[in-house]
Amino acid sequence: MTRPSAHPSGLSNADRRNFDIIAEIAHKEAGLAIPFEKAPMVFARLSKLQSRLGLNDAGEYCTLLTSSKGDLERRHLICALTTNVTSFFREAHHFDYMRKIIAPDLIARARAGDRIRIWSAGCSDGSEPYSIAMTLLDCCRDIGQFDIRILATDIDCEILGIARLGRYKADRLGSIPESYRRNFVEQVGDADKDAALIQVSSTARNLVHFRELNLVGHWPMKQKFDIIFCRNVLIYFDQDTQMRLWPRFEDACKPGGHLFIGHSERLPSRHTTDFRPIATTTYRRHPADTGRRQDREE
Repeated sequence: MTRPSAHPSGLSNADRRNFDIIAEIAHKEAGLAIPFEKAPMVFARLSKLQSRLGLNDAGEYCTLLTSSKGDLERRHLICALTTNVTSFFREAHHFDYMRKIIAPDLIARARAGDRIRIWSAGCSDGSEPYSIAMTLLDCCRDIGQFDIRILATDIDCEILGIARLGRYKADRLGSIPESYRRNFVEQVGDADKDAALIQVSSTARNLVHFRELNLVGHWPMKQKFDIIFCRNVLIYFDQDTQMRLWPRFEDACKPGGHLFIGHSERLPSRHTTDFRPIATTTYRRHPADTGRRQDREE
């Protein structure tokens, strides 16, 4: 009997070709860098997509993806490949810094009539933007009457559906500070049941606006942001894509505005010279650096 030819990795040559197709689409469509050692994860997620469509194997699925009818399915593929690991108040020092150092000035400006904009890029299931909202509400309970908005974006349209509801399993409560739980979280259903849920309060949810956004594509936002959270997102992109994106975040940040990044990320100084490190994985765009970006690009 003739055995299927195999790649040295243990995958068949056909599977290796299918993986290469998937990885190329993920990179082209969303800037994701998927190393070959992630192949088992990729095929596990593909199996669910194949089953939904009634397809027999990865080869048939790749044929659909690369056909003229594959546009919508490529979006589903990117959603399936996106990593949504998050929690409320993850890397809590960022929220402590925002509450103690940044928020007093933002709130004073908002009371004076300024428009305040905050961006949570790669927001996943909403834990991050709701953590931002709770932090601001703890500083100023009537913040909803001012022009303060949190834009929360992600490429995964399915996870955004969960984020908009602001409803989570009750075991997620542990990372939310006790005073915030009392004031900004509501119990949903029977607390004694395993399926008990919590929901972020409407006052916090109303501060957040969710939008689908592919970071490697066009950014439609015209305003600049006072604070940008982009944490543990760019680590999934290759180096070239990261080098293109960091300057875009710099341009999207107001002079004097702040950028928070993930604990495993580093801001390349030669590409983002307007940002100054001021705390752990916390940066501030120099107030006097308006116009320098244009000078560097000319």
